[in-house]
This record gives sequence, C-alpha cells and structure tokens, in this order.
Amino acid sequence: MKISIFSNEKKQSQKVAKELKYKLKEQQFIIDEKTPDVVITIGGDGTLLSAFHAYQDQLATVRFIGVHTGHLGFYTDWRDYDIDELVRSLKEETQKSVSYPLLDIEVVYSDGSDSELRLALNEASIKNIHHTMVANVYIKTELFECYRGDGLSVSTPTGSTAYSKSLGGAVLHPRVNAIQLNEIASINNRVYRSLGSPMIIAADEWITFDMKEQEEYRLTIDNYLVENPNIKQLRFCLSDKRIQFASYRHTHFWKRVRDAFI
Repeated sequence: MKISIFSNEKKQSQKVAKELKYKLKEQQFIIDEKTPDVVITIGGDGTLLSAFHAYQDQLATVRFIGVHTGHLGFYTDWRDYDIDELVRSLKEETQKSVSYPLLDIEVVYSDGSDSELRLALNEASIKNIHHTMVANVYIKTELFECYRGDGLSVSTPTGSTAYSKSLGGAVLHPRVNAIQLNEIASINNRVYRSLGSPMIIAADEWITFDMKEQEEYRLTIDNYLVENPNIKQLRFCLSDKRIQFASYRHTHFWKRVRDAFI
C-alpha cells in the first residue's frame, strides 16, 4: 500500500507525522506523495480540506484518513495518540470506505478569461467586495429571485456543519444527495424581497447566479480564495465525483454532530 502523509505546520502535527512515517516504514508501507492509495492528514479539518484539493484529480483511486491534533475535527476519526492502532488497522487492510458527495462549481468571468470548473468538499461562497451584492438566482432554468445582501453560499451535506450552519442552514446527512443554498444577511423590506431561508436543492437540479456586471467579487471555495474577482456567472450542481474515506474507524455522522456541537 502506498501512503501519503499530509500535515499542517504546527509543532504537534509535525511530531506526529514524523512518528507515523517511521512506524509505517517499519511495517513495510511505501511512502508515496504523488500517487498514493491512502492520504493520511494530520491536523484538523482545514488540513483535510487542503489535502482534498491537493489530490482532487485522484479521487477515484485515493481514500482519506484524518488524524486530529487540535481541539475540533469533524472529518478526523483518529487522535494523535491512536497512531499505533491506525498502523495496525492499515496492516489488516479491508479496502472498505465510505463516500461523501461533492459540489461542482462552474465559474464564468466577465473579463474574457476562460471559464473554470472547480470542486468543493464543504462549500462555495460569494460576496461583493465593495457594497451590497445583487444577483439573479435561478433554480434549473427558472428565475427564482433577485437577491440583494451580503452574499450567497452553496454547501454540500458534509459542508452543512461548517459555514452553512453558522448561516442558519440545516444539518444534512451525507447520504442525502442534495446541495443547500444559504443567503448571507439578505435585504428584505417592502422594496426588495428574497426567500430569506435555506433551500435544499435536489440531486437532479442546479443553481445559477447571474451576477451584476462591472463589479468585483470575492469567491471562496472551501479554504481557498479564487483570485479573479471579475465573475459574471456561477453554476452549482452535485458532482459526479465523491470523496472516499477509509472506514477503519469511521464515526457515525450524527455522533460526529453531537460530539462537535453538543
């Protein structure tokens, strides 16, 4: 088995990474950063998000395992003091995994740049850099609303426990193949109206934002900022790709939610 160890820069994470690499080599595992079978992240959810984007072109062949060294890790099933047990579990390989849905984001620019297709594990959010954001929101091909406010966010089921939750969104189980739309501080008065509540979009539907042109926008996808601010249109749908987590010790989703928030 080929394994990549993906760690953040914190002292404890680096210590655990060094120890884990030694134990894996001792058990004849191959350390391979380029084409691994398993990616072990050491840190927290941010580290796992970074690893996901680093290996997003290999999702069909890679499984992820999260080792937690901080205070809260929603994606991490193992603690830093569990690495001996983790190595034993890898040695007793079963190839089992659990998969989570992902979000496809098509970005169309107004400055003539080529459109891009991006992938998110948690969510994508867009805001106007300078003032109130204005966007026409379409569900499939039908205009749903003209939105005015601070911004809009679209999340996956696993992302429903991240930024989406802080916006008042529902917590969705990962087996629910859907995406969620949240408004960020929408303007609702007798002149301007939007729904003002979270929306759950079915797997065979998609969302389009037509942005007001000649504006500058801030688009974040998971923990990354899209550099080009000249966004004309965004299209969101459930991706055909999925992320695979090795299920040696995969915590039940609602237990994760309870442990994280209650």
